[in-house]
Amino acid sequence: MSSASVEPANSPEFVDDRPVDDSFDTTYKEKQGAKPAMKLVWRNIILMGALHLAAIYSFVLVPFAKPLTWLWAAFCFLLSALGVTAGAHRLWSHRSYTATTPLRVFLAIANSMAFQNHIYEWARDHRVHHKFSETDADPHNATRGFFFSHVGWLMVRKHPDVIEKGSKLDLSDLKADPVVMLQKKYYKPSVVLMCFFIPTVVPWYFWGESLWNAYFITAILRYTLVLNATWLVNSAAHMFGNRPYDRWINPRENRFVAFGAIGEGFHNYHHTFPYDYSTSEYGWRGNITTCFIDAVCWLGLASNCKRVSKEAILARRRRTGDGSIRSG
Repeated sequence: MSSASVEPANSPEFVDDRPVDDSFDTTYKEKQGAKPAMKLVWRNIILMGALHLAAIYSFVLVPFAKPLTWLWAAFCFLLSALGVTAGAHRLWSHRSYTATTPLRVFLAIANSMAFQNHIYEWARDHRVHHKFSETDADPHNATRGFFFSHVGWLMVRKHPDVIEKGSKLDLSDLKADPVVMLQKKYYKPSVVLMCFFIPTVVPWYFWGESLWNAYFITAILRYTLVLNATWLVNSAAHMFGNRPYDRWINPRENRFVAFGAIGEGFHNYHHTFPYDYSTSEYGWRGNITTCFIDAVCWLGLASNCKRVSKEAILARRRRTGDGSIRSG
C-alpha cells in the first residue's frame, strides 16, 4: 500500500448489512409496466461490427510485423488502459486519489488514446452505474444479459431512466477541472491524433514498419482489445466469480478480467468499497493500475489515496461475504 494512502474520513453506514452512501441509491424503484422498446443505433452497430472484423484481420498481420511493433502495440495498450483505469475511473469517477495538473494532463491524453468517450461522459455514466447498479437506470445493466452489458448497451438508445438520473448527478467537480473540460472540447481531434495517428506513424517512421501493419496492429487491434478488456468489467465481472465481500450484489471477483483490465476485475470489492483507490484488498497483486498510482505518488504527482482498513474489510467479509475467503 502506498505511504500516501489514508482512510476515508467518512466510512459508509450500514442498513440491513448493506452499505448506505452516495454511491448507491437504495430509494430508486423501477417503473412498473412494460419496458420501453429498444431503439437500435445502426451507426454504432455497423461501426462496431466493422471494427471487430478489422481486428480479426489484424491477427493475420501480427506474424509479419516487426518485434518492435509488437512492443509498441503493448505499450499503447498499457497507456490507453491507464487512461481509463487510473484516469477516468479511479481519479475522475471516484475521486479516490488526488492528482497534480501534469498527471491529469497525462491521463487525459492517455484517455483520448483509449477512445471510450471523453472523461466527462465516461465519469457521468460510471457514477450512474454505481448509484443505480443492475437497474433500468444502469447504462450497462448486467441483468439484461452478457451481450447487453458487454457491448449491446452501446448499440441501442439509453433507457430513459439512465438519461434522467444522469442529468441529476452533481458533476460540479468535473466541470471545475480545466483538464477535463479541455479534453471534452477537443475530444474528436485528440482521438484522431492519439488513438489512430500516433500509434500508426511511430512504427513507420522510427523502424520502418509498413503503414498497413502499423495501422491494423497498433491502432485497430490494440484499440479493440482495450475496448473489450474494459467491457469485460461490465459483463464477465458482473456474472462470473466469487463474492467474498457482499453476496447480495452481482459484481464478482474475476482474476481473468483483472489481468486483462490491468487491475479492474476485483469487482465485488470495488462495488463494496468504491472509494478505495486500489479497487482491491490486495494492493499491487495483479493490479498494474495500483502499481502505477503508487509510483506517481512516490514521484510526488499524486497524493491522498483513499484506502479501507484491514479491520473494516474483515468485518465486512464476516457480515455479508459469501465465505469464499476465510475471514480470519
